[in-house]
Amino acid sequence: MELKPPVLEYKGLILDQFQVDAIEAIDSNHSVVVSAPTGSGKTLIADYIIDRDIKDNKRVVYTAPIKALSNQKFKDFCRDYGEDKIGLLTGDTVINPGAQVLIMTTEIYHNMVLVKDEIVNNISYVIFDEIHYINDPERGYVWEESIIFSPGTVRFLCLSATIPNAREFADWIEAIKSHTVVVVRHHERPVPLHKLFYDVDLGITTLDKIEERKELDRLPSYEYVTGKSRFRSPKIPPPDHCDLIRRLYQQAQLPCIYFTFSRAACQKYAVELERKVDFLEPHEKSTVSVIVQKKFSGIAKEVNALHTTQLLRRLVGKGIAFHHAGILPVLKELVEELFSHGLIKVLYATETFAVGINMPAKVVCFDSLRKFDGREFRYLNSKEYFQIAGRAGRRGIDTEGKAIAAIHRPTAEIKKIKGFTDQDVDPIISQFKLSYNTVLNLIKLHTDEEIDIVLASSFYCFQTFGKSFKKKENIFQIKRQFKNIVKVLEKNGYVRDKALTPKGEFASRIFCDEMLISELFATEFYYRLDEEQIIMLLGAIVYEPRVADKFFNKAVTKGTRQLMTMLSHHPFLKNYKQFRKMAELSSVLHPCYTGKRFVELLPNATLLEGDLIKFFKQIQDRIGQIRKATQDQRLIGMLRECADCIDRCLEGIDAV
Repeated sequence: MELKPPVLEYKGLILDQFQVDAIEAIDSNHSVVVSAPTGSGKTLIADYIIDRDIKDNKRVVYTAPIKALSNQKFKDFCRDYGEDKIGLLTGDTVINPGAQVLIMTTEIYHNMVLVKDEIVNNISYVIFDEIHYINDPERGYVWEESIIFSPGTVRFLCLSATIPNAREFADWIEAIKSHTVVVVRHHERPVPLHKLFYDVDLGITTLDKIEERKELDRLPSYEYVTGKSRFRSPKIPPPDHCDLIRRLYQQAQLPCIYFTFSRAACQKYAVELERKVDFLEPHEKSTVSVIVQKKFSGIAKEVNALHTTQLLRRLVGKGIAFHHAGILPVLKELVEELFSHGLIKVLYATETFAVGINMPAKVVCFDSLRKFDGREFRYLNSKEYFQIAGRAGRRGIDTEGKAIAAIHRPTAEIKKIKGFTDQDVDPIISQFKLSYNTVLNLIKLHTDEEIDIVLASSFYCFQTFGKSFKKKENIFQIKRQFKNIVKVLEKNGYVRDKALTPKGEFASRIFCDEMLISELFATEFYYRLDEEQIIMLLGAIVYEPRVADKFFNKAVTKGTRQLMTMLSHHPFLKNYKQFRKMAELSSVLHPCYTGKRFVELLPNATLLEGDLIKFFKQIQDRIGQIRKATQDQRLIGMLRECADCIDRCLEGIDAV
């Protein structure tokens, strides 16, 4: 076998040793786990695979944890390799599915390998960007099952900023896929990172100095004398974002990304700052104006007239912006373009801006080190902290990056903060769990012996039992979970005599709310439905309620009332809480069905524009799944009309 000379230069760049090591492993047909800091050049390794395999006429899959990153990579790769070579699959969006390079959310790849889609048969490499998402309690199993169910010929490139137990993770892949997995580590950031904190009294300082001041705060102060007490502790206000930004501005430490875990705070803070400062010089204002005019020249007048659009246009004229999932895609694009040109000096953003999108700043600020994770308020873990902090420092521009966290001294738990800001020590841990869909496809596509092998192949088993993880006695717990799910499926008519029933076949092609959707569309229930009722049903299923959501101008039609009655009398469906919001959702779903435009729906709810787009795109995703699952041509036709209704509603809105 002729050995290739090592690749030392790629795309005009001299490669670091970790990049050379990764590329050599790839050229040897190995899988690779890369653990390297943000901004160190991990994606260059992915670029190498794509460039090489396009030339060799092979197929590559690039998966991302969030749709925004998939869309960003799609645009980048189209620019670099040509639109004919790149495809995008995100559930609600399908572009060029026969392309050599397919960009997709990890869930889409997971669904493909689970049902043995023919697309996965000729894949050379799957690139898992942000592989540490395997730690996510709700979604982590998707990454784990994606690796387990991938064909044996597929190789993986797993990218993450830091994986303390990268070797353990690689050993697991080696054990279940029977090929070599190389671990490549790189510890040095190209731009050194300084972790600092902001205190209302001390200013930008260290955590040790804040801790010392916190100790002094406990000493009594005799400055305040009352009739009942000789002393009381002084009241310490929380830090103010404008004060922190002002200090950074005075020290020439902009641009800055100011991260907050509240979308409402993003906009509120941006407005508060705009009232106090203008960051742009006249020539910069002129450039911003040209870019804004070009971006909005082809956008509908109604979109230009939206409050969010007008607000952002005003803010960017002063070098200030906000970025979160609740704004329209075209507004995100505008902010990203201006930011990349150095025309946004302060950007208020939610944490999704820190995932994958390569837009670093001189300084990154944290509004808080606590977040609400859907269940409780808690401190960040080290992965979350370093994911965001890693955006500080622009390679080739800055000699250092600064991550500054605002601290409210009286409530700060210094010891905990030190624990997760010192270094990224959180290992990746299995979140394996069996879904109804996974069990149905195991029964459908695998023998009993193969099922045992799959159940034993989980990262959970490997982490729990080590090298003896494949022994039958060690999978007792997960096998019991599997059998319990089978019993539920048998009881509800999805499985009979170890085989799928027609309803089970349908459910095996539905990847979320599978039993609920199957009871609606794989039984006689849907026979009496019309298109509006189908839209109402799917809207109620996908809607994710927020406490602050309010709906106006409800449009509960006769058909909707009939549907609600049918659901309330159904022995299975009446127990689902999702349908209780159907009357409220009629405020936006009925106008959509009757041909109203997207902007006409907005006054009917407090949902942000981006949230409403996401809501409709999720309905389209479920429509697509049902169309693939059913063989009823009448239902397929009705679903097509439902999808067309939503397309007409979103026409003129850049919803990709």
